[in-house]
Amino acid sequence: MNDNLTPRKIVEELDKYIIGQKNAKRAVAIAIRNRWRRQQLTNELREEVLPKNIIMIGPTGVGKTEIARRMAALVKAPFLKVEASKYTEVGYHGRDVESMVRDITEIGINMVKAEMIQNVQEKAEKMAEERLLDLLLPPPPKSTEQQSTPDIEKQRASTREKFRKKLHDGELANRTVELTTHEKPFVLQGFVAGIEEIGMDFQNMLEKMVPPRTQVRKVSVAEAKRILSQEEAEKLIDKEKVMQEAIRRTELYGLIFIDEIDKIAGRESKHGPDISREGVQRDLLPIVDGTTVNTRYGMVRTDRILFIAAGAFHVSKPSDLIPELQGRFPIRVELDDLGKEEFLRILIEPKNALIKQYKALLETEGVKVRFENDAIEAIAEIAVQVNKRTQNIGARRLHTVMEKLVEDASFDAPDMNGAEIVINAQYVYDKLQAIVKDEDLSRYIL
Repeated sequence: MNDNLTPRKIVEELDKYIIGQKNAKRAVAIAIRNRWRRQQLTNELREEVLPKNIIMIGPTGVGKTEIARRMAALVKAPFLKVEASKYTEVGYHGRDVESMVRDITEIGINMVKAEMIQNVQEKAEKMAEERLLDLLLPPPPKSTEQQSTPDIEKQRASTREKFRKKLHDGELANRTVELTTHEKPFVLQGFVAGIEEIGMDFQNMLEKMVPPRTQVRKVSVAEAKRILSQEEAEKLIDKEKVMQEAIRRTELYGLIFIDEIDKIAGRESKHGPDISREGVQRDLLPIVDGTTVNTRYGMVRTDRILFIAAGAFHVSKPSDLIPELQGRFPIRVELDDLGKEEFLRILIEPKNALIKQYKALLETEGVKVRFENDAIEAIAEIAVQVNKRTQNIGARRLHTVMEKLVEDASFDAPDMNGAEIVINAQYVYDKLQAIVKDEDLSRYIL
């Protein structure tokens, strides 16, 4: 983690993508900074400092998931979102709660592997290029090797360099070559995942027992170059180091976002006599409190992983969670409802603002779209009205409204020959008049 990433700077970065929710941003920024602070402590004291898990309370669509997701991306930490309610479904009770640790470890593996491949990409591409030239200019048969002379070797080298130049210039991109690939055997993932939980790495064992499948196929030079570069990169990286670094990063910097925690608050069951909400809470306890989970890459400790739980808590409340689980989430933050002012800002301020997205999408067809200020005001107002009259889904309502607003333009864009569309308030009300009427609102609920 970058030691210059202070809580203030973290919040500033989050502000670029998420409007409002100052308290939630500050809480996660402090939690992330405390991870860096912990690493600066002595070994003895470091073992005593545990992450302070967070519970976010607020309705859907106000930014709970986005804050956690953007935070993880900012610090390049393995991030996993799970829904607590899925563990109340038949077949997901008890032991399968540990699957979240296996999943985030897999994410860590992919993250580290991608980084290491990036580091060796240049070398891998050069090696792939040599292999590709061998395919384009096969070496002479062994029976003719004795007839080789310096002049012949010089001529071959010259021809090879000419082909190399053509390769760089893209002249050979569409030529077809025969490529031999070695594909890993397909393993029944569900079967393996179930066996993994009894503490044995059957997937690795099966992959070693079943040999790779060799396949010869005809592909373009461009595709062959991509495949060969990937193969060479895989050879260059140290898989053992990938696993060690991924486990280290998962344990020290992993972030698991447990959504819909309110759905398992309380003791009654909605899914049958054998599936209790309290049972799921008790299954979560050791994971959040700190345990060791066996994964196909090795043992992973969970006591340093940061857990962020979130829920709307419309029906239940945080105090309905069992006391032991409440104690594992000492930091509580309430997120604010979003109104017209926040919607206006969401439409235009963030780096990924919706207005910017739709303008960019239509510009790919040569259609320019200009949103007048009164149009943006009208869009925000209609989104607020629909949320009030139907289910409040927060900022997600803006996606519904915007999609309906530009529906005709999106459909006709390829045939509009670079036209310009000016969207003002009247345009908005004309296009959205159907969803402004109460009787039609149910058609547009997400």
